[in-house]
Amino acid sequence: MELHAGKKVYFASDFHLGAPDPQSSLEREKRIVSWLGEIASDAAIIFLVGDLFDFWFEYKKVIPKGYTRILGMLASLRDQGIRIIVFTGNHDMWMDGYFEQELRIPVCSDPVEYQIAGKSFYVAHGDGLGPGDHGYKLLKKLFRSRFCRWLFAVLHPSTGIAIANFFSRKSRHMTAQKKFLGEDKEWLILHSREILREKMINFFIYGHRHLPLDISLGEGSRYINLGDWLNQGSYAVFDGESLQLLTYTGSHVANP
Repeated sequence: MELHAGKKVYFASDFHLGAPDPQSSLEREKRIVSWLGEIASDAAIIFLVGDLFDFWFEYKKVIPKGYTRILGMLASLRDQGIRIIVFTGNHDMWMDGYFEQELRIPVCSDPVEYQIAGKSFYVAHGDGLGPGDHGYKLLKKLFRSRFCRWLFAVLHPSTGIAIANFFSRKSRHMTAQKKFLGEDKEWLILHSREILREKMINFFIYGHRHLPLDISLGEGSRYINLGDWLNQGSYAVFDGESLQLLTYTGSHVANP
């Protein structure tokens, strides 16, 4: 991907829209939409790196109620020619064509490598990567299966979404705002170092941990965790030369 002069690449994750209650979610959604509107003037590409929603499931002719503002903003940004790439997370892995067909936004379910302005990026939500967490890895494989999707789709949306919201709350409480474990114990850092043994990556970009982190991996490589918008409103921006991890406070210029 080329990056023209004055244009930037933005990364954000873990909006968890829908949580913890409708009013809090609406206020956060308005804040996110405000941020997206502000960065539209210089954004060339926007990466949304998973867990946009606290739960999302696409029935054949039904999508979850709400989220009108952000879906409208994403459609408007695409109509302006801004490229948007969405990654699924552990809370919204059941995306199945709506974003591609309605918004013309590609959706990625696995890690993807990009070359942007001469720098290499490895982008993934982060759930299930690295050593450990074997129980979740097995569940993730099961949840992503066609059979599991079909089984859930049999449920009436009111019943299915109520059940899913219950388990989403439990999952979010398990992952959100845990303290930094140290570079020798953080699974995503260990995963990144393993990749570096095979190839050079300048920036590893993840969500999932809900902790804004910027850690040097040595020799021109950095581990970036984007944090979340439940608590920080943090995001990363790449201007073609340098990458910064920032926090939105009403304008996109503040440090985290």
